[in-house]
Amino acid sequence: MTDTDEARPAAADGAARPGALRRVMRYVPLIAPVLLWAVPCWVLLYTGQDWPLPVTAGGTCLFVLGLVTMPLAMVRGHGRRQRDRAAILGDTLLGAVWVVFTWSVLLGALLRPALALTGAGGDGQTRARIVTWAVLGVAAALLAWGYAEARRVPRVRSLDVELPRLGAGLDGTRVVLVTDTHYGPLDRVRWSERVCAKVNALDADLVCHTGDIADGTADRRRAQAAPLGTVRAAHARVYVTGNHEYYSEAQGWVDLMDELGWQPLRNRHVLLERGGDTLVVAGVDDVTAESSGLAGHRAHLAGALAGADPGLPVLLLAHQPKFVDRAAEGGVDLQLSGHTHGGQIWPFHHLVRLDQPAVAGLSRHGGRTLLYTSRGTGFWGPPFRVFAPSEITLLVLRSPVTP
Repeated sequence: MTDTDEARPAAADGAARPGALRRVMRYVPLIAPVLLWAVPCWVLLYTGQDWPLPVTAGGTCLFVLGLVTMPLAMVRGHGRRQRDRAAILGDTLLGAVWVVFTWSVLLGALLRPALALTGAGGDGQTRARIVTWAVLGVAAALLAWGYAEARRVPRVRSLDVELPRLGAGLDGTRVVLVTDTHYGPLDRVRWSERVCAKVNALDADLVCHTGDIADGTADRRRAQAAPLGTVRAAHARVYVTGNHEYYSEAQGWVDLMDELGWQPLRNRHVLLERGGDTLVVAGVDDVTAESSGLAGHRAHLAGALAGADPGLPVLLLAHQPKFVDRAAEGGVDLQLSGHTHGGQIWPFHHLVRLDQPAVAGLSRHGGRTLLYTSRGTGFWGPPFRVFAPSEITLLVLRSPVTP
């Protein structure tokens, strides 16, 4: 278990820095695509390889075509028009170029000096070409593997979680977490059915979905989400919204999940009683809900716990791990979250850490609160998972008191 209860240093110019950061962030959508395509183009074609002119010209044209096509396809696919084929093309190009960019930088910086230092690889041109073929080979292998990882039914990750306030009657309670299914442009009805069948095989007392069900409205993705109605739990199936619901008519998703037999925990709680003991199962809207403009949508922990006995243990569903600061202040025992995808495509998890206190796994925050962050059950956007496997999580709650 990782203890993340550390204060973050405050900037001396705290008032000015957020404004400066926002100004810099405005240019990221313009600068990032250029860097993603220009850097590997330079490393693979123009750093001493001395390729024949048709190879250099053809390769450059491919990179330029990718630079133009990717943002246009993503805007057409994820903007107002919501064209699924365009989204698939743009997302796939984004994932592919991220992998090529990453390994162009790594192998360009490490492999070439290593070859020169050891005297391997012959002259400079040969070493440069070795780097190019190594980057292309590694990228191709990782993309093929990453695609298979993204499309497979997730493995079950099981762990015991001891909660000091959990009554003996609740010892052994089985909680299954699915999250970030992201039903979207790639039709995954069959995948959804298989995921739900795997969940049912776990004999859960409680099944939780912590948001980001889909990319698109409930009407549009209904067929992919419908198998969620087949999920079984001995006590309850509960759901909270993620940030992606607020891009796609969130109330429609709340209504559909209710129709499918799930209880949307919109700043409220239910009680799970077992063996004479009680667990408070609470949920809050995503932290982006209030800025969505939807009436009544916001993350409100006090509302979620209103009327609950403060002496009872609390399991909280909150889509984003960063809600854990409020959960710790509120005395929550265990928060379940998703959102991060574990980074999805290495090494993106380093960027995730800039926004979230945890990327994956179990961590402690404050004196009482545990946070479990799932890597997610599906994938967003690029249909690849590289060193960030998807998961269905089985948490077995343990009491320190033996029954």
